[in-house]
Amino acid sequence: MAKLWDKGYAVHALIEKFTVGNDWELDRNIITSDCVASAAHAEMLKSIGILEDKEKENLLTGLSNIIKKAEAGEFPLTIEAEDCHTAIEQYLTENCGDAGKKIHTGRSRNDQVQTALRVWMRDFLFACIESAVKLVDSVAGFAGIHAMIPMPGRTHMQIAMPSSIGLWAGAYAEELGDEIVHLLSIFELIDQCPLGSAASYGVPLPLNREMTAELLGFKKVQNNVLYANNSRGKFEAMVTDGLDYVCLTLSKIAQDLILYSMPEFGYFSLPKELCTGSSIMPQKKNPDVLELIRSRSAQVSACSVQIKNIIRSLPSGYNRDFQDTKEPFLTAAFSAYHSIEVMKVCFEQLEVHPDTLRAAFTPEIFATDKAIDAVLSGKSFRDAYKAVGTDPESVIAGNPDLVIGTRTSTGTTGNLMLEKVLEENREHARYIQRKREDVETAVINLIGKKVTFFSP
Repeated sequence: MAKLWDKGYAVHALIEKFTVGNDWELDRNIITSDCVASAAHAEMLKSIGILEDKEKENLLTGLSNIIKKAEAGEFPLTIEAEDCHTAIEQYLTENCGDAGKKIHTGRSRNDQVQTALRVWMRDFLFACIESAVKLVDSVAGFAGIHAMIPMPGRTHMQIAMPSSIGLWAGAYAEELGDEIVHLLSIFELIDQCPLGSAASYGVPLPLNREMTAELLGFKKVQNNVLYANNSRGKFEAMVTDGLDYVCLTLSKIAQDLILYSMPEFGYFSLPKELCTGSSIMPQKKNPDVLELIRSRSAQVSACSVQIKNIIRSLPSGYNRDFQDTKEPFLTAAFSAYHSIEVMKVCFEQLEVHPDTLRAAFTPEIFATDKAIDAVLSGKSFRDAYKAVGTDPESVIAGNPDLVIGTRTSTGTTGNLMLEKVLEENREHARYIQRKREDVETAVINLIGKKVTFFSP
């Protein structure tokens, strides 16, 4: 199979293996997005007289056939082709004749790859944000159901003050909600089309970049053609950074659940269906899924750093180093998405043990409450603090169910404001749904059917 840059000589086998790597295998993820971007490019080439109408129609038919084959897992990719872009052009040339040789007019593999990845990234963010919204619903719902079940609050891992399951879970619901806002802001940033920037410097043709951006459902053209190239890797890093923050939260939740489901605590337990076993110890039911969420969080974070380190010192213009940002980006994307999905299942099936939680309320946890009682009787807080601190044995246990209800200021155990969290979450869901529908409409208008770019 001829390469897109073919000049009549064969590359040394070792060099080919080293320069191509596993890029051709990774490209299975972006076959459909490349075909859709190529369809928009073909429409634009027709509009400026590069393609005849019949040639354009043949190309659109060919691209549609490739999408069908890719969806069925039947579109072949090989190392000889280097990537899906070569394989697609080869197919079009074999099936559409000279029209297939014209499809690359006005673009480089640089902006071709950029556009295919940008289309994929956009669809991935739709799916990821929608999944995160559902997770927030699950966590906030869990907080609501168990809102008034007491739970010891801890600092430095030591008993601190009365808290509740509602406060603990509600905290994570709000944290994840803020991280959805962050992902939405990243989506707005990457929602710009690099197609037509070619090899960083444009081409001497009257390309209608606004037309292709609109056909693909992008909010705008990524204006400066050199910046369009220079943003490769950087936009992937921004998305991965956003995922990293989500996964940091998931890792913290996982650690809490691992700790609090230990027999020594017994606050929670995972059903056996979510646990795995030991090959030697018959009694074991291990929270491996939570341990792997911790690990995948580290993986996402490492991928973020890897991408930034690859692009950190590159000169402007295209450099082959960009190729090596694809694997860590895709690794992070899939790891983060699956971690979100798994955590949702954990919250939906997490078992709470109220009696054990109440039994964990030792007298010392009421020390601050005793000091506050003294303040309400007229004593200064510092004097009350000292009196309790120098005589901790004087603190007697209170009723944890009653105590958590006495905290009524905003965001405390007696006033969680969960409906506000859920309403913000619903607004996030409505917003991303509108964005997804706009893009789906554009793609349907372009190729005649709905397609999925990100397939978890």
